[in-house]
Amino acid sequence: MRLPAAPAVPVHPRALILAAGRGERMRPLTDHTPKPLLVVRGKPLLQRWVETLRAGGVEQIVVNTAWLGEQIESHFGLQRPPDGREQLLNQEYSPAASPLRFSCEGRDFGYALETAGGIARALPLLAARADDMFWVVAGDIFAPDFVCAPAAVERFAASSRLAHLWLVPNPAHKPEGDFAIGDGGLALNEAAPGGVRHTFSTIALYRRALFEPPWCDILPGNPQGTAAPLAPLLRQAIAAGRVSAELYEGAWTDVGTPERLAALNGGA
Repeated sequence: MRLPAAPAVPVHPRALILAAGRGERMRPLTDHTPKPLLVVRGKPLLQRWVETLRAGGVEQIVVNTAWLGEQIESHFGLQRPPDGREQLLNQEYSPAASPLRFSCEGRDFGYALETAGGIARALPLLAARADDMFWVVAGDIFAPDFVCAPAAVERFAASSRLAHLWLVPNPAHKPEGDFAIGDGGLALNEAAPGGVRHTFSTIALYRRALFEPPWCDILPGNPQGTAAPLAPLLRQAIAAGRVSAELYEGAWTDVGTPERLAALNGGA
């Protein structure tokens, strides 16, 4: 007699919220307040992402910090971890640990590591094995209706992709877009004839393997403090057919200027 299939094991990936940037275009607002703590409709942007991730079943969240990072840590009432550049190389979560941890780039290196460098720095806290997955979201994005759906995680887990990207219709400030979507949801660097490119929302699921050779040469934990952008790494994996994408058409704003912040809060 054929035995019934074992129930699926729930997948609960960890997450990284990117919050290290200086926010030059938001000055003077960001001279004294880190951009992810700017308030949109009564709540800091970063707080919204913590709540969204937890609502999606994410139990362990890392926040990377640099500019005014101590304010972000203080906002959540947590103490800074001990100093030391080698700290993340041997750190792991335990069930008793706080659900929110920090990767303190400004304290450890004196500068932000950019997106790929920041992910590599936090990698030991995000994924132990090459096939392990994790969310990455930008702390300065307003996407109040986005759901970190367990079903999306399960689909990604069942695929062989290194990343899954959520793209959005191109905003006025970026009409050229970033990536296109091909057959079967395959991400493309360029649109097919007659197609269009969409803007990367900076919301994605990744596998650790994308941040290891041959795709990435930065050591896990990034002890050398390499600052590196994400776009070249993504474009390389997309060209190899290892990235999928879908279009998200809910409310989404890159809160990158005082004017966009004012518009969200009911200003002109």
